[in-house]
Amino acid sequence: MNERIRISPIRVIDQNNEQLGVMPTQQALDMAREAGLDLVEVSPTEAPPVCRIVNYGKAQFEKKKRLKTSASSHTVTLKEIRLRPKTDTHDRMIKMKRTQQFLDQGHKVQFTMLFRGRERAHRDIGFDTFKGILEELGESVKVERHPSIDGRRMTMVVAPVKRPSSKAAAKAKPSAPKPAAPTRASSAPAPAKAVPAPIAPTVPAPKAPPAPATAPASQPAADAEA
Repeated sequence: MNERIRISPIRVIDQNNEQLGVMPTQQALDMAREAGLDLVEVSPTEAPPVCRIVNYGKAQFEKKKRLKTSASSHTVTLKEIRLRPKTDTHDRMIKMKRTQQFLDQGHKVQFTMLFRGRERAHRDIGFDTFKGILEELGESVKVERHPSIDGRRMTMVVAPVKRPSSKAAAKAKPSAPKPAAPTRASSAPAPAKAVPAPIAPTVPAPKAPPAPATAPASQPAADAEA
């Protein structure tokens, strides 16, 4: 890229996807600098090598985006697991491990049980077997087609349950309530308000009785003799 391209001349394609022809590497590098872009070697095995004038950072971003899109576009297929009413425990364990692998890869699984001859009279074995399979798989699957009989076959289809990512689960998890901030007010009880004492009614004081009249003083003896 840019000065690291040692070979000259090179075939150049500009940012508009137009062929500019064969030119010296320094000339192509000057054109890329004038456009504020990079000169990137895209086909080093060609003669002469092919270089493109592009925004290298943007090109890398778009490349990663395409890779991410192609990885997420997973094709879901229907896998089949065949059983018989007489399938022993060991074979069933092997088939269940294979089923779990298919489910982990995001595929759907169809269980098919074949009945032959007199086995058709014991189709309850098939229903019991499929019920046990669902109990063993648990909540990791959902039933898309419940057990049904079609001639000599009994089928059931299950699909994996999409689990939320760790980021989504963290967002969905409720946060613990924050403790209430302590108030600055003192915890001591507020003093009770003083209640004014009741005012007693005023009673007028009783008037004093009038003083008794005093007797006249006795005259002197001389006046009596006269």
